[in-house]
Amino acid sequence: MKNIAVLQVGPLMPAVQEPITSEYGAVRLPDPGPGREEFLQQHGGSFDVAVTSGKVGVGTEVMRALPNLRAVVNFGVGYDTTDVAQAAERGIAVSNTPDVLNDCVADTAIALYLDVLRRTSAADRFVRRGDWLSKGNFPLATKASGKRVGILGLGRIGRVIARRLEGFDCAISYHSRNPVEGVSYEYKASPRDLAAGCDVLIVAAAGGPGSARLVDAGVIEAIGPDGYLINIARGSVVDEDALVAALLAGRLAGAGLDVFADEPKVPEDLLALDNVVLLPHLGSGTHETRAAMAELTLANLRQFVGTGSVLTEVHA
Repeated sequence: MKNIAVLQVGPLMPAVQEPITSEYGAVRLPDPGPGREEFLQQHGGSFDVAVTSGKVGVGTEVMRALPNLRAVVNFGVGYDTTDVAQAAERGIAVSNTPDVLNDCVADTAIALYLDVLRRTSAADRFVRRGDWLSKGNFPLATKASGKRVGILGLGRIGRVIARRLEGFDCAISYHSRNPVEGVSYEYKASPRDLAAGCDVLIVAAAGGPGSARLVDAGVIEAIGPDGYLINIARGSVVDEDALVAALLAGRLAGAGLDVFADEPKVPEDLLALDNVVLLPHLGSGTHETRAAMAELTLANLRQFVGTGSVLTEVHA
């Protein structure tokens, strides 16, 4: 394949943006507004490949405005912001960057797990405020080892999280769409059943319409006032209003959140809660992992330019 026209959709890290610009002359899609609409009307039919990120994606309307699109190359494991159903209908290949970020996202889940239960961030703030000197000892926290942990979504990342937790002598159960072969963890029939039988629920399910608000008010209620919720998946998987209400009412002991429903906006009520740890969606945010993600993104693009296929294709 020759003379491939590449469209950059949304911001990308320099390690991706610079090569796609220098090697393929990628053109940046204007930000939403009249300028974008005019650009797509005039040039939308020119592009064969879109390179984007899991945060931005190629949504329904943008994809429709690219009638000759043949591939969406996605920087990130999540692809729920891309209209994969339309892509499948039109024969558009969609790739992501699986596996290379499993370790760091799992490490983030464990960091949140330890922080929320042992209250390390809250204790740090306690020291910095001078409360140790003026108020005495910090309140007792919760033991992290030996807990019953439910993992919602035992995919690539979920399995790595489970292996990490084995080192803490945790009893692990899980729920996925179907039981996972080759694991010894107990399978639960529904998210609510999973939540009712654990002390900590870790959300590692894929995003998208099929998992929207999978953790609803009933699931949160089933975790109970002594239980904790950790979310390193997508903000859309959890009913954020129900979560906030449960935390404010004391119906949940705490939460560790790396993702939110309307990023970068975080519910105002959460900011003042000392039993909640808030991270700015940094699950894969290490130098090593982002470099590996960039390399795989570029490998997918080069593979498509050379052969018309991608290395790590996803399916609707």
